[in-house]
Amino acid sequence: MTFLQRYIGSTWIKLCTYNLINVFDLENFEKTDPDRPILIVANHRSYFDMYVVSAMLFRMTKRKFYLYFPVRARFFYDSVAGWFVNFIMGWFSMYPPFFREAREVKKREFDKFSLRFLIEICSEHKPNIIGFHPEGKRNLGPDPYTFLPAQPGIGRIIMQAKPQVVPVFVVGLGNNLAKQVLGNWIGGEKIRIWFGEPLDLSEFYKRPDRLRTHKEIADFLMSKIAELANKDKELFNK
Repeated sequence: MTFLQRYIGSTWIKLCTYNLINVFDLENFEKTDPDRPILIVANHRSYFDMYVVSAMLFRMTKRKFYLYFPVRARFFYDSVAGWFVNFIMGWFSMYPPFFREAREVKKREFDKFSLRFLIEICSEHKPNIIGFHPEGKRNLGPDPYTFLPAQPGIGRIIMQAKPQVVPVFVVGLGNNLAKQVLGNWIGGEKIRIWFGEPLDLSEFYKRPDRLRTHKEIADFLMSKIAELANKDKELFNK
């Protein structure tokens, strides 16, 4: 799957975005340890945010890494379209899924497994890259520079796994696949990806491992994503 992601998936994404895409400050990502897990935390406006970010990492860096993007199962695992997108574009990098259905015991148990699995791949000594959206769901509002409240789940994972964390801001991607692809040739909205500095979260690790700390970590992550958004806004949305 990693081979297909690097050589097939990233090529397909490049062909669909090369006239529109711009990447900034990738050297911040390069500051991380290539042999340890990296948690990429990004804003979330499109189904395709992490696909495009990962494609740029495959094509613009020489690192070996394994890709994981936890997702809500409602689209990627509960619909034919979701399976198609996960297979053709991501080669099943959209894993593990979270069902979040309290009434179904089996799905609740699977969600517990998914959380344990995330903590494991964020803490083991392997070059894993895990993409995560602290907002928890897509922000479909009109302003790409505003965000939904951060959810504490990411804070729990970070407290227990202590991975490297890199904030990312993405703007310009939509949710209509046909329109997005066509825009590459007829003049769609520019896509911009900003990579922030690796974050020092050591101060949070001194605090109690509880919900309040988890939320504080999540809010801190969103504040760093907002800083990247402000840089983009100052340059391109005057």
